[in-house]
Amino acid sequence: RYGRLKMNALTSKITIRADQCHRRPCIRGMRLRVSDILGMRAAGASEQEILGDFPDLEPDDNRAALAYAATQLDPAVLVAAQ
Repeated sequence: RYGRLKMNALTSKITIRADQCHRRPCIRGMRLRVSDILGMRAAGASEQEILGDFPDLEPDDNRAALAYAATQLDPAVLVAAQ
């Protein structure tokens, strides 16, 4: 259900801008960092609690933060042909 295309669509919601949050990954250009979402989830907050606390967030924004973190923990490795 959540294949590569879905992951790409989710991670496209993550923005990194020089003029915002010291180039830390943020959700859709807002000043809410991926690490903020991950920290709240790690502390036990549910997706619904986070959405309630941040009305500008969309349900996929939570999943986007998780998808982005997953890509950072397991980056693609390119191997040059010999």
